[in-house]
Amino acid sequence: MKTVIKNGLVYQNGELLHLDVLIDGKKISAIGENLSAEKTIDAAGMLVTPGLVDVHVHYRDPGQTYKEDIETGSCAALHGGFTTVCAMPNVIPVPNTPELMKKMVTNNQERGSVHIFQYGPVTIDETSDKIPDYAALKKAGAIALSNDGHGVQSAQVMYKAMEKAKENNLIIAAHAQDDSLFNHGVINEGEKAQELNLPEISELAETTQIARDLLLAEKTGVHYHICHVSTKTSLDLVRTAKKRGVHVTCEVAPHHLLLADSDIPTDDPYYKMNPPLRSKEDKEALLQGLIDGTVDMIATDHAPHAKNEKTGSMKTAAFGITGSETAFGSLYTKLVKTGKLKLERLLELMTKNPAQIFNLKTGIIEPGQEADIAIFDINHKKKLLEEDYQSKAVNTPFTGESFFGETVKTIVSGEVKYER
Repeated sequence: MKTVIKNGLVYQNGELLHLDVLIDGKKISAIGENLSAEKTIDAAGMLVTPGLVDVHVHYRDPGQTYKEDIETGSCAALHGGFTTVCAMPNVIPVPNTPELMKKMVTNNQERGSVHIFQYGPVTIDETSDKIPDYAALKKAGAIALSNDGHGVQSAQVMYKAMEKAKENNLIIAAHAQDDSLFNHGVINEGEKAQELNLPEISELAETTQIARDLLLAEKTGVHYHICHVSTKTSLDLVRTAKKRGVHVTCEVAPHHLLLADSDIPTDDPYYKMNPPLRSKEDKEALLQGLIDGTVDMIATDHAPHAKNEKTGSMKTAAFGITGSETAFGSLYTKLVKTGKLKLERLLELMTKNPAQIFNLKTGIIEPGQEADIAIFDINHKKKLLEEDYQSKAVNTPFTGESFFGETVKTIVSGEVKYER
């Protein structure tokens, strides 16, 4: 049966236009005016976009499914308007072998309600100095490599990993963290850390490893992608490297764009994430990076935890914040509605760019494309309530705030998978 989405403001080819979108089976068959079909979705007053794309989620499946699993993670994605996600390999067991990778890919496809692509590890178990068989992992379905949650501590190991990744045409998506400078901290170094008497994390833990890796990437020619960039210095390094012709891309997480360490009210574990919330100067630099093109995409780093793991003090609580269900609304409300960022640019950063950079065949609304579409209500505010979350986890400080941009419908391969 054909379905037409009518009367919506459609994001297409970098523009916002009042168009109809015709869906035939799993595909978009036409875009234009005065289209008709057996079934009509009236999107009057709504924003119609390609399904959002998130290259950085943690689904904890297998091994820690009490925090999240494939079903709840993908339901959270749908609730946020995401139709495509890339899942990190910090699960138990880590998919070090093609057998484990195939098992995860099959699990993602059979149980997920969105398109879920799977990372393999840069090193075996994410923390060793041994490199797995990248060719075999790629053949088994790995779309990229990451030790997310862990920086590669040895420059020699990272150099070898980059050489092998380049040979196999795989992206290395790095969590940049020098453990000797991270020093068991829990909050950004500065006045807020001192006020709350909490162990500090130097920005050098991030920036020095990025500087090292950019030189290694320049030498090897690998596509080096930096996860959750959080400091002004990091962006300056990326900007310079891009001018030098290094094949580098980077992402920024919504929480680093919207919150600074000075916004942390008390020793509250819901504000504990890695990298930590940085200074106001860093936050402003990240926004500038979105505007000037240094930042290539926004990715949530959706990191669900059980409630008991996010209680007490930051000193003992787990690192991480959920993001799938709050990303679009919070960014639209706090950046677009305030005039800090154009809506077209926000959508480019959350759809077309991540899809193109990671070679995922989605992220645009075009005839012949898979019908992965999100419809958002950008004219009415909705209060975020814990009971509305589809994730198993509620660890976000945004709960209780009211945002524009509630998801009305999420369509995956032509099928409505979420409806308000």
